[in-house]
Amino acid sequence: MKEVKKDIEGKMQKALDATRREMSEVRTGRAHPGLIEGIHVDYYGTPTLLKTMASITIPDPRTIVIQPWDPSVIQAIEKALLNSSLGVTPAVDGKIIRVGLPQLSAERRQEMQKLAKHMAEQGRVSLRTIRREANEKIKKMQSESLVSEDEGFRAQEEIQKLTDKYIKEIDEMIEKKIKELVEI
Repeated sequence: MKEVKKDIEGKMQKALDATRREMSEVRTGRAHPGLIEGIHVDYYGTPTLLKTMASITIPDPRTIVIQPWDPSVIQAIEKALLNSSLGVTPAVDGKIIRVGLPQLSAERRQEMQKLAKHMAEQGRVSLRTIRREANEKIKKMQSESLVSEDEGFRAQEEIQKLTDKYIKEIDEMIEKKIKELVEI
Protein backbone atom coordinates (compact mmCIF):
# COMPACT_ATOMS: atom_id res chain seq x y z
CA MET A 1 0.00 0.00 0.00
CA LYS A 2 2.81 2.40 0.85
CA GLU A 3 4.38 1.82 -2.56
CA VAL A 4 1.07 2.51 -4.29
CA LYS A 5 0.61 5.77 -2.33
CA LYS A 6 4.21 6.84 -2.98
CA ASP A 7 3.81 6.11 -6.70
CA ILE A 8 0.54 8.04 -6.84
CA GLU A 9 2.01 11.04 -5.02
CA GLY A 10 4.93 11.11 -7.48
CA LYS A 11 2.54 11.04 -10.45
CA MET A 12 0.40 13.80 -8.92
CA GLN A 13 3.47 15.95 -8.30
CA LYS A 14 4.49 15.52 -11.95
CA ALA A 15 1.00 16.53 -13.09
CA LEU A 16 1.16 19.62 -10.85
CA ASP A 17 4.62 20.52 -12.17
CA ALA A 18 3.42 20.17 -15.77
CA THR A 19 0.46 22.46 -15.05
CA ARG A 20 2.75 24.98 -13.34
CA ARG A 21 5.11 24.92 -16.35
CA GLU A 22 2.25 25.46 -18.81
CA MET A 23 0.81 28.23 -16.65
CA SER A 24 4.15 30.06 -16.59
CA GLU A 25 3.95 30.35 -20.38
CA VAL A 26 0.68 32.28 -20.22
CA ARG A 27 1.61 35.85 -20.95
CA THR A 28 0.71 38.50 -18.42
CA GLY A 29 1.83 42.09 -18.94
CA ARG A 30 5.37 41.63 -17.69
CA ALA A 31 8.29 40.04 -19.47
CA HIS A 32 9.83 36.93 -17.94
CA PRO A 33 12.04 34.20 -19.40
CA GLY A 34 9.37 31.52 -18.90
CA LEU A 35 7.39 33.02 -21.77
CA ILE A 36 9.88 31.88 -24.38
CA GLU A 37 12.09 29.24 -22.72
CA GLY A 38 9.86 26.40 -23.89
CA ILE A 39 9.79 27.44 -27.55
CA HIS A 40 11.33 24.86 -29.89
CA VAL A 41 13.66 26.15 -32.59
CA ASP A 42 14.57 24.18 -35.71
CA TYR A 43 18.33 23.89 -35.15
CA TYR A 44 19.86 22.10 -38.15
CA GLY A 45 16.78 19.91 -38.52
CA THR A 46 16.42 19.14 -34.81
CA PRO A 47 13.76 20.81 -32.62
CA THR A 48 15.79 22.38 -29.80
CA LEU A 49 14.60 24.34 -26.77
CA LEU A 50 15.39 28.04 -27.04
CA LYS A 51 16.76 28.17 -23.49
CA THR A 52 19.47 25.62 -24.42
CA MET A 53 20.77 27.64 -27.36
CA ALA A 54 20.72 31.25 -26.16
CA SER A 55 20.92 33.48 -23.13
CA ILE A 56 17.63 35.15 -22.26
CA THR A 57 17.62 38.43 -20.34
CA ILE A 58 14.96 40.90 -19.23
CA PRO A 59 16.36 44.48 -19.41
CA ASP A 60 12.99 46.09 -18.60
CA PRO A 61 9.42 44.92 -17.79
CA ARG A 62 8.32 44.92 -21.44
CA THR A 63 11.38 43.59 -23.28
CA ILE A 64 13.04 40.19 -23.63
CA VAL A 65 16.53 40.03 -25.14
CA ILE A 66 17.75 36.78 -26.68
CA GLN A 67 21.42 36.35 -27.46
CA PRO A 68 22.12 33.06 -29.24
CA TRP A 69 25.48 31.42 -28.68
CA ASP A 70 25.56 30.55 -32.38
CA PRO A 71 24.75 33.74 -34.38
CA SER A 72 23.90 31.68 -37.48
CA VAL A 73 20.67 30.51 -35.83
CA ILE A 74 19.14 34.00 -35.42
CA GLN A 75 16.74 33.56 -38.36
CA ALA A 76 15.55 30.18 -37.02
CA ILE A 77 14.86 31.74 -33.58
CA GLU A 78 13.03 34.64 -35.20
CA LYS A 79 10.87 32.21 -37.20
CA ALA A 80 10.08 30.14 -34.10
CA LEU A 81 9.04 33.27 -32.18
CA LEU A 82 6.79 34.40 -35.05
CA ASN A 83 5.14 30.96 -35.16
CA SER A 84 4.63 30.81 -31.38
CA SER A 85 1.31 31.58 -29.68
CA LEU A 86 2.77 34.67 -27.97
CA GLY A 87 1.60 37.04 -30.68
CA VAL A 88 4.83 39.06 -30.71
CA THR A 89 7.12 40.28 -33.47
CA PRO A 90 10.85 39.89 -32.73
CA ALA A 91 13.33 42.53 -33.89
CA VAL A 92 16.78 41.34 -34.97
CA ASP A 93 19.45 43.77 -33.83
CA GLY A 94 22.81 42.47 -35.03
CA LYS A 95 23.65 39.42 -32.93
CA ILE A 96 20.69 39.74 -30.56
CA ILE A 97 16.93 39.52 -30.85
CA ARG A 98 14.66 41.92 -28.99
CA VAL A 99 11.09 40.92 -28.23
CA GLY A 100 8.89 43.81 -27.17
CA LEU A 101 5.76 42.85 -25.30
CA PRO A 102 2.91 45.23 -26.10
CA GLN A 103 0.30 46.17 -23.53
CA LEU A 104 -2.39 43.48 -23.44
CA SER A 105 -5.80 44.57 -24.68
CA ALA A 106 -8.86 43.73 -22.60
CA GLU A 107 -9.86 41.15 -25.21
CA ARG A 108 -6.43 39.50 -25.15
CA ARG A 109 -6.50 39.44 -21.32
CA GLN A 110 -9.81 37.59 -21.43
CA GLU A 111 -8.34 35.10 -23.92
CA MET A 112 -5.37 34.56 -21.60
CA GLN A 113 -7.70 34.03 -18.63
CA LYS A 114 -9.67 31.43 -20.57
CA LEU A 115 -6.45 29.72 -21.61
CA ALA A 116 -5.18 29.68 -18.01
CA LYS A 117 -8.50 28.29 -16.75
CA HIS A 118 -8.39 25.59 -19.43
CA MET A 119 -4.83 24.64 -18.38
CA ALA A 120 -5.92 24.46 -14.74
CA GLU A 121 -8.86 22.23 -15.64
CA GLN A 122 -6.54 19.94 -17.63
CA GLY A 123 -4.35 19.68 -14.53
CA ARG A 124 -7.35 18.79 -12.37
CA VAL A 125 -8.46 16.16 -14.90
CA SER A 126 -4.97 14.64 -14.81
CA LEU A 127 -5.09 14.44 -11.02
CA ARG A 128 -8.53 12.83 -11.07
CA THR A 129 -7.37 10.29 -13.63
CA ILE A 130 -4.41 9.38 -11.42
CA ARG A 131 -6.79 9.03 -8.45
CA ARG A 132 -9.13 6.76 -10.45
CA GLU A 133 -6.24 4.54 -11.54
CA ALA A 134 -5.02 4.29 -7.95
CA ASN A 135 -8.47 3.38 -6.68
CA GLU A 136 -8.77 0.69 -9.37
CA LYS A 137 -5.38 -0.69 -8.35
CA ILE A 138 -6.49 -0.80 -4.70
CA LYS A 139 -9.76 -2.54 -5.58
CA LYS A 140 -7.85 -5.09 -7.63
CA MET A 141 -5.54 -5.72 -4.65
CA GLN A 142 -8.62 -6.15 -2.43
CA SER A 143 -10.21 -8.64 -4.83
CA GLU A 144 -6.96 -10.64 -4.90
CA SER A 145 -6.94 -10.56 -1.06
CA LEU A 146 -3.58 -8.76 -0.96
CA VAL A 147 -5.02 -6.10 1.36
CA SER A 148 -7.98 -6.06 3.72
CA GLU A 149 -11.09 -3.97 3.04
CA ASP A 150 -10.21 -1.61 5.89
CA GLU A 151 -6.71 -1.04 4.52
CA GLY A 152 -8.13 -0.43 1.07
CA PHE A 153 -10.70 2.00 2.41
CA ARG A 154 -8.03 3.93 4.37
CA ALA A 155 -5.77 4.03 1.32
CA GLN A 156 -8.60 5.40 -0.83
CA GLU A 157 -9.26 8.10 1.79
CA GLU A 158 -5.58 9.07 1.83
CA ILE A 159 -5.49 9.20 -1.97
CA GLN A 160 -8.57 11.45 -1.92
CA LYS A 161 -6.82 13.75 0.56
CA LEU A 162 -3.76 13.86 -1.71
CA THR A 163 -5.97 14.65 -4.70
CA ASP A 164 -7.70 17.44 -2.77
CA LYS A 165 -4.32 18.88 -1.72
CA TYR A 166 -2.99 19.01 -5.30
CA ILE A 167 -6.25 20.36 -6.72
CA LYS A 168 -6.13 23.11 -4.09
CA GLU A 169 -2.61 24.00 -5.28
CA ILE A 170 -3.84 24.22 -8.87
CA ASP A 171 -6.76 26.42 -7.74
CA GLU A 172 -4.33 28.76 -5.93
CA MET A 173 -2.13 28.84 -9.03
CA ILE A 174 -5.03 29.84 -11.30
CA GLU A 175 -6.24 32.49 -8.85
CA LYS A 176 -2.77 34.03 -8.81
CA LYS A 177 -2.50 33.96 -12.62
CA ILE A 178 -5.93 35.55 -13.10
CA LYS A 179 -5.07 38.22 -10.55
CA GLU A 180 -1.88 38.98 -12.52
CA LEU A 181 -3.90 39.25 -15.73
CA VAL A 182 -6.50 41.56 -14.19
CA GLU A 183 -3.99 43.90 -12.54
CA ILE A 184 -2.03 44.67 -15.70
